[in-house]
Amino acid sequence: MKTKFISILCLLIGFSISNAQEISLVFNDGKVGYIDTSGNSVLQTEFKKAGSFSNGLAAALEGKKWGFIDLTGKWVIQPEYDRVKAFNSGLALVQKEDNWHYINTNGEVLNVETSEKYFDFNDGVAIFKKGEQVGLIGTDGKLIVEPKFASIKKFWYGHAKFKKGELWGLIDTKGKIVVPAEYDAIGTFSENGIWAKKGTDIGVLVNGKFTVIPGAIKIWDFNSESKLTYAKKGEKIGFVNSKGEWVIEPNFDKVRAFSNGLAPAMQNKKWGYINEKGDVVIDYQYKDAETFSADGLAPVKEKLWGFIDKSGKLVIPMEYDISAGFSFLQKNALKGFNNGIARVKTKKGWGFINTKGELLGGKWYKNAENFAPAK
Repeated sequence: MKTKFISILCLLIGFSISNAQEISLVFNDGKVGYIDTSGNSVLQTEFKKAGSFSNGLAAALEGKKWGFIDLTGKWVIQPEYDRVKAFNSGLALVQKEDNWHYINTNGEVLNVETSEKYFDFNDGVAIFKKGEQVGLIGTDGKLIVEPKFASIKKFWYGHAKFKKGELWGLIDTKGKIVVPAEYDAIGTFSENGIWAKKGTDIGVLVNGKFTVIPGAIKIWDFNSESKLTYAKKGEKIGFVNSKGEWVIEPNFDKVRAFSNGLAPAMQNKKWGYINEKGDVVIDYQYKDAETFSADGLAPVKEKLWGFIDKSGKLVIPMEYDISAGFSFLQKNALKGFNNGIARVKTKKGWGFINTKGELLGGKWYKNAENFAPAK
């Protein structure tokens, strides 16, 4: 099958992109291209529809059929599928003639027992359904866990929620039960803490023991940035630790997670920032505010979004729209800077800026997806 014309901008013919390099899918003039974190074009295609790179391959549509191209734009897997999913853990789901199956990055079919529904791989496993029960298969196509659970949710950080009967617990990718199915609801796994609900009680799991948080009616997931998470008591929100203690009393109308030592908090319809003692570090003054990144900048909004540093100084003017964008590799894609780059929008389109506010590559696009590892 004839490959579409693809122009490749490389310094050397043998140029290859390292596993660590990140690529963004950009869309302009009705065609898909890819840029690196310097804003340079890595690959410009004639495709009107294509996906982001993962495991070294990107889905691309030729005519009415999908296949996969590599970083040089060559077809590695010919366009012969009606539908495809992105590669994860070295495998992708593809549909041909109403039948779904898994293929590896060479296009070879993975032999698995027929499942009543097919699920994407992530963290090296995929859900396997038989009858009304689900289990897990590995990347070799073999069962890791026999179908014996009512439900298994998506794996994050090597763990997933599972349902046994009417109760929930946590399982790891080897099928080991990390938290028994004893709870009416349970949070996503984090090394900093896990919330759970038992009956009307809400609390946290500490060394396998359920500790009730007095007065809490809702708790949000812990993240990897802080040992605190936010919880609701009555109509107000505060912060609790992994021991089940109120560390910051619930005095706020809204909050967001701690990151880089600060958390956005709202009182009287204005947002500011507090530290982990609950002290106000940056005054309530913004219409909206997001979390600080590792780069030390946070998005804040009046009519449009700009970026402040941890002293509250506006370092990038308020002249942008922002959104989290699409990222299948991140549980929560950041609204703001990630590794020194922020995805922003103006009337000219979508683009990326660095921490100095400079436009990456000096170019705007009709659409631009988050940067992600190419391989």
